[in-house]
Amino acid sequence: MSSETRVIITNARRKMARARCYLYPGKGKIFVNGMPVELLPEEVLRMKIMEPMILAGEGITNKVDAKIYMKGGGVMGQADAARMALAKALVRFTGSQELKELYKRYDRTMLAGDPRQTETEKWMRYSARRWRQKSYR
Repeated sequence: MSSETRVIITNARRKMARARCYLYPGKGKIFVNGMPVELLPEEVLRMKIMEPMILAGEGITNKVDAKIYMKGGGVMGQADAARMALAKALVRFTGSQELKELYKRYDRTMLAGDPRQTETEKWMRYSARRWRQKSYR
């Protein structure tokens, strides 16, 4: 690799899931937690993560490699976070306003995200809002 290799690092969050994407020049390979995306067990997760690459087209896809590291939350939250991190990285790598507008028109959460978080469990309760039932009255 040359000393001029440009690496783009982006972060994304969805619920309790966190994802970090490293994007650099390459041949179009995507690795998720060190494993090729094609080997993920669920097709829904693969398609969710690959969405930004499919929308970007062959011209951009064949020029970059991505390494995505996910942790926390559930599998769909992780997939959403990975999708958002990859989309942000592609927009920063290309510097294309057209690609940014394409992602916004397709699904705004690819770039903006969703600010909702899980509510914490309160003291002396079974969950965040549920309280004990009374048996009298």
